Amino acid sequence: MAYKVRSAGLLTRGFRPRANAGTTLAGSFNQDGAIQRANILKSVYDPLRYQIQWHPSGYTEATEPTKANYDPNNESGDLVSVIFEVRVRATHNDSYRTLATIRKQRDIINKKYDDQTPATGHRFTVDVSRLVQNELSYSLCPINKGTWQSRGATSISDENHDFYGGMNGGAVMQDNVLGNNGAVGNSISNYNVSHNGTCVQLSVVCTFEILNGDGEIVLADGTASKTFDELSIINSVNHFERDDTYYFGKNSIGYAIDEYSGSSLLYDTDFLSRCPNSYFTEPSSPFMKPVRIDEQAEFLQFYIRNTTWRNINSSADPDGVGAMGLKITTYDASGVENTFYMRDFEENLQRHNSAGNVSYFNDDQDFMFIQNISPYYINNTTNLIGASKASHTSQTFPYWNAYTGSKITANTLYYRVECVKIAFFSPFNERRATRYRYYVIDREDAKAPYEFVRFHWLNSLGGIDSYTAKRDVVEALTVSRETVERKSVDRTFMQSPYSVSNNGQYISDTMRGGDIYKGGREVINVNAEKTRSVYTEPLNTQMSKWLQEIFLSPNVWIEMDTEATQRPNHINPYLRPSTKGYIPVIITNSDVETVNQEAGLVKFNIEYTLAHKVLTQRN
Repeated sequence: MAYKVRSAGLLTRGFRPRANAGTTLAGSFNQDGAIQRANILKSVYDPLRYQIQWHPSGYTEATEPTKANYDPNNESGDLVSVIFEVRVRATHNDSYRTLATIRKQRDIINKKYDDQTPATGHRFTVDVSRLVQNELSYSLCPINKGTWQSRGATSISDENHDFYGGMNGGAVMQDNVLGNNGAVGNSISNYNVSHNGTCVQLSVVCTFEILNGDGEIVLADGTASKTFDELSIINSVNHFERDDTYYFGKNSIGYAIDEYSGSSLLYDTDFLSRCPNSYFTEPSSPFMKPVRIDEQAEFLQFYIRNTTWRNINSSADPDGVGAMGLKITTYDASGVENTFYMRDFEENLQRHNSAGNVSYFNDDQDFMFIQNISPYYINNTTNLIGASKASHTSQTFPYWNAYTGSKITANTLYYRVECVKIAFFSPFNERRATRYRYYVIDREDAKAPYEFVRFHWLNSLGGIDSYTAKRDVVEALTVSRETVERKSVDRTFMQSPYSVSNNGQYISDTMRGGDIYKGGREVINVNAEKTRSVYTEPLNTQMSKWLQEIFLSPNVWIEMDTEATQRPNHINPYLRPSTKGYIPVIITNSDVETVNQEAGLVKFNIEYTLAHKVLTQRN
């Protein structure tokens, strides 16, 4: 028997995180354009509310469902509860995984403010944000690597791209499964691999339960389910006191690369960082983030909604984009010095595959991407391309000329970074898709024997930020001991040499009564932590407001170069191309002064301890 909801045509979707223009929510938002309703990128720490409305004739929120309304002719009855199935997946290519099902009865009664009459119909509302929060963490790109490549594609047309990429947070993966081939299995296991922890696709599907003629609650399997739009959820937090329109990217600053992104100097799509090196009062004097020539991990993280650009081609497919890259422009004292493109992240974009030939990118990407733009990586990678584009035939990948010129030189003062889209067809039109980011070269030498401290942390936009602190490094050791009182030996009588054999090989080293090296209070456990602190440079207000995120982040790392971090590089330099490694730390500051009007500039004293405790013996 296929049960149905009575007046199923009056089932509508109410509140939801995403709603296009013309829906029942159109009047609930300000009129800055459909972009505010149609935004697909959401913070997991903002409400993710979903609502089903049922409004049969004559029903108010105070009306109780009844079995008397059951119609045996079409097996329809009153709606009692809505089952919200919360589903997640890593990418569009994955299958959905049911995270939870929520059976929700109708909301509490809403009453009109003047005469206390209840609202019409029934409403069923849930907020799933707390459920999804545990699905997100972070994903680090290995130091000195161009982009995430933990699971590489087998070819440029392979759609199983690096959605498992990165050094991911969350649950620790087991390493007890090697595979099922050979005597002891494969050397690399296909099991227990963690998805990229920066982004998840969320979908909510609703089914319904009704009252039948016997007063039983049954599933209305004859009524079509209601499916809400899929969203991209990232591990970010909204700053309501200073964010205007969050994540949109057409009529205001946003964080989703989309069509027309970056078409205006002031209203651009941005990378996932609040560092002020993309903000400036005038183009001639931008704020620049200091970077050092020897730094191997300066990453830009960004979210790509889709890759198309309206009318980017003059012929053939007008919207097809064939290449994307981060365009680097270096400047010396005379102006523009060098121009080249970095495209490591492009390997993770999905492309159309027609008759075995690779063509332009798929429209919808809906995923997080990352690119290393550190000076050291730029100068030591061969994965760069020049500004000129080589010719290509239709339906093949648009190859660019390899870059053979100078990169960041001794004369380079600063460089500028932007994400660009390149048309698939000649003349390969180029469109800027993001705001600019500026980096000034810091050439100060490290002071021996203390190295500068390089921090990385999960920022409030769900990306990874970095900063090098260079002043007044302090290291210390904090130790606590647990003791116990033990029984002492007999210290009254001592063994006489005449009471035992004088044969030396049979004389014990014990003194029998004089063994005072043991006994009394003994240490049973030593707890030790390495504590450190370092000062930043004097910071202006913009810089200090950005850098305060290091104190608010749950995940912070420093770079260290030790024998332990060097070993992975010796064994597998492709997977770990640097001898440096990320070492987790805990920031211990409880008070931080971020603005001082009298003094002007402020300095942060960053106090931290290594998250890995110092190992000691237990007695």
